[in-house]
Amino acid sequence: MSFYDELIAQTEQERNAMLSIPFIQQGAAGKLSLDSYQAFLTQAYHHVKHTIPLLMACGGRLPERLEWLRVAIGEYIEEEMGHQEWILNDIEATGADKEQVRHGMPSMQTELMVAYAYDTIMRGNPVGFFGMVLVLEGTSVALATHAADHIRETLNLPQAAFSYLTSHGSLDVGHVDFYRDLMNKLDQERDQQAVIHAAKVFYRLYGDIFRALPMRYADKG
Repeated sequence: MSFYDELIAQTEQERNAMLSIPFIQQGAAGKLSLDSYQAFLTQAYHHVKHTIPLLMACGGRLPERLEWLRVAIGEYIEEEMGHQEWILNDIEATGADKEQVRHGMPSMQTELMVAYAYDTIMRGNPVGFFGMVLVLEGTSVALATHAADHIRETLNLPQAAFSYLTSHGSLDVGHVDFYRDLMNKLDQERDQQAVIHAAKVFYRLYGDIFRALPMRYADKG
């Protein structure tokens, strides 16, 4: 079994637990209200804005033996640049004040997930950061485009309010293939275990963000 396949198998329980969260289920079905969608985008902004700093921190902490992974991180950085601004533009397209979101504070759950990501890189094995990559990109592929279509239908929002979800649904399909190849090149047990452990924790932490979001239903009347 390749390491990527082992990673997927080892984290199946945590992944299923996260995907069963009511907010995710109801959001994917397009049943949630506008303020629930705006709350989701707000927390997405507050963790996505750390993507580039986290990638840079991870690349800087990798040992020389993983130079090939540092090069790959450079590609990730190019792909992810500016995505937090897409989210702010989506928020504006829903009728909310994007500058208020930009200068606001994240929820405690979002803050804790981001803090754990930095901690993984700085205190633990920086390769563990790729456990977070698995959780965020894998979830995007599974849900993003599907959810965007249903939410747009229910809330009658413009296409411009869904650039983050729709782009990540399609973008991350290619990212998953790229990610699989990278993970299969990890040949040291300590690196593999760091990714598995971090992925399990990030499924819980990312799930906690969704558990804390206000789950209000769309008015069908």
